[in-house]
Amino acid sequence: MAHHNPWPDEGNTGHIWDEDIRELDNPPPLWWMLSFYAGFIMIVFYTLYYPTIPLTDELGGHTEGMAGWTQVNEYHEDYTVLKNWRVAKFADKEEKLASMSVTEIMADEELKSYAVATSKVLYGDYCAACHATGGAGNPNFPVLADDDWLWGGSVKQIEASLIQGRIGNMPAKGMMGNLTDQEIEDVTDYVIALSEGKGGDAAYAAGKAVYTKGMCLACHGPAGKPLAPAGAANLTDQVWRFSSDRDTVKNVIAYGVNVKKNGEYIKGTQKAVMPSFKERLPNADVNIKRLAVYVHSLGGGQ
Repeated sequence: MAHHNPWPDEGNTGHIWDEDIRELDNPPPLWWMLSFYAGFIMIVFYTLYYPTIPLTDELGGHTEGMAGWTQVNEYHEDYTVLKNWRVAKFADKEEKLASMSVTEIMADEELKSYAVATSKVLYGDYCAACHATGGAGNPNFPVLADDDWLWGGSVKQIEASLIQGRIGNMPAKGMMGNLTDQEIEDVTDYVIALSEGKGGDAAYAAGKAVYTKGMCLACHGPAGKPLAPAGAANLTDQVWRFSSDRDTVKNVIAYGVNVKKNGEYIKGTQKAVMPSFKERLPNADVNIKRLAVYVHSLGGGQ
């Protein structure tokens, strides 16, 4: 920085670098000053026109502004515009969903795609808490993306499950006293062996005898596979309603599913209840069909 000022009449500040680079002291342009002062005027305008000043409840809360504007009101106005646009744009498809059966919707590829596309948020709001994103199933809840269906996996059967809800039912073999502790141990090993394809091995003969004696075959079928979808699990695959852990399998056999005594669940019983969505879903007649098509599309529909 120079210690002398070769341009004393220039109006610079006296700060000079590299012999001729200096800092001038000129006033800002008029247009810039006018914009600067206009900014202060706009602050006053915004303060009066929009809700601005946060006050305590004792002082009446925040100032509401002369416009009466709020973000919530603007959101509702914009949402109404969007909703009306959607209603107008997709009215024909919504009418078809309302008038056609789920089997007819499945036969119409365009309408099926529309039902799937418009079900994702609905599924997330009402189904994903139990069945997880994409139907992967949260712990102790059914997986919807496999081919294991307790009540049937056709789109019509899925619709029926959504309308009626489902309540699992398996008697407690231990609590009822029709199986001894040793028999429960034996049939537990046999049930696990069935899932591994080893049900015919001589090592599990005792468990197979208990399976017949305990009337397990009445629901699960003579070979561990139900003859018809009526809520009973297929014991010959490796898909487990609760867990493949031996203690869990044994516990289900001993204490059953949804077993109650005097109106209360007994200790140890597994709870398996799916509510009816007929009264839960908005516009249920259409949205149940929409969800049935979506669930069927997740990969496990039959």
